[in-house]
Amino acid sequence: MDRASRVWLVAVLPFQILSALILSPCESSATPAKTLYSYTSAPGDYIGGGSTNTYTASNATISVNGTKAFLTLTVSTPTEFWFVELAAPSGEKLRPGRFYNAERASFRTGRAPGLDVSGDGRGCNEVWGTFTINQISADVSGKVAVLDATFMQQCELPTAPVLTGVVKFNALPLRYVFASDPGDYIGGGIMKTYEGGTSIFSMSGSAISLLYSVSGERDNWTASISAPAGQTLKPGNYTTARFADSNHAGLDVFGDGRGCSQSTGTLTIIAIGEDGQGAITGLHASFVQHCEGGAAALHGKVRFYE
Repeated sequence: MDRASRVWLVAVLPFQILSALILSPCESSATPAKTLYSYTSAPGDYIGGGSTNTYTASNATISVNGTKAFLTLTVSTPTEFWFVELAAPSGEKLRPGRFYNAERASFRTGRAPGLDVSGDGRGCNEVWGTFTINQISADVSGKVAVLDATFMQQCELPTAPVLTGVVKFNALPLRYVFASDPGDYIGGGIMKTYEGGTSIFSMSGSAISLLYSVSGERDNWTASISAPAGQTLKPGNYTTARFADSNHAGLDVFGDGRGCSQSTGTLTIIAIGEDGQGAITGLHASFVQHCEGGAAALHGKVRFYE
């Protein structure tokens, strides 16, 4: 079962502050599946009334009904009701990716995808919208069991004020984030986030040695991570070299044709999961890699179902 989660980067923050925010290892090692609905309504938007709200299991009942062809997320409190409908183009199924030029879900035409966000007696006759599916999966009956999506809706006119939102149902994190210092050879001095709507993630191996890969946003990245000789990877902090030895964990992050001949750095394992046969199933980790003895570093965070 595939699962996902989102990270938002605020580009106007100073680089040092942003790095600290996205790469801090001070998070729980037990990550429960996330279910929520949040929206931000621009002034003049008819549906949201210019407000911003977030609903979780602590203050609302949230459920999903339907299939990958057409689903409805329902949010209810003692005083409010919200509905988010997402529909694939006719004859298709929703999948990770971006869906443009959405029309009102129950009345979509041709090959248009469908979107319809309504609530508290307010709805649109016509919808102009875009949505992104970061994660979706169904149970054996075909009912949607996991969902992670974002949307942007304009009501009645393509120039109307915008309603944006996030919907999650039993979603777990799946992403790669890096922040590269100026002069870092591997990351090229930029910051970037990869999520399920645009990227494919894979991981193989065990707690002795694992390989994590990301393909998307015109990039391909790989992280090779190994425990110190004679050990297995566990939650904790490690000093690293490109190849593991008795004193160092192995860390080698490379991609887009760029790699280190030698590297030093640190690795923090926040959480790691295995199945009954010892195969890796989840990883939550952050790292700092210095290439060829340079001062500039590549700072990264991996979330793969943990």
